[in-house]
Amino acid sequence: MSAWMVLGIVALLLVGAAAYVGWRDRDRLPSRDDDLAARDARAAQQRHEIQRHQSQADTWQAGRNEGGF
Repeated sequence: MSAWMVLGIVALLLVGAAAYVGWRDRDRLPSRDDDLAARDARAAQQRHEIQRHQSQADTWQAGRNEGGF
């Protein structure tokens, strides 16, 4: 029976450690670096969209000027 008790205690310790780590990580506040990275990603996405829009406008305008309409 002592082997089962040792296994039970080890299992309880593992479950307790997993529960503590889950509880601790759930309450973790985002760091300043996380906010800066998110803002940089949004800015890069907006720059890409603006460049793509401008490129499409330039292509459309070039085709319009050559079309004779």
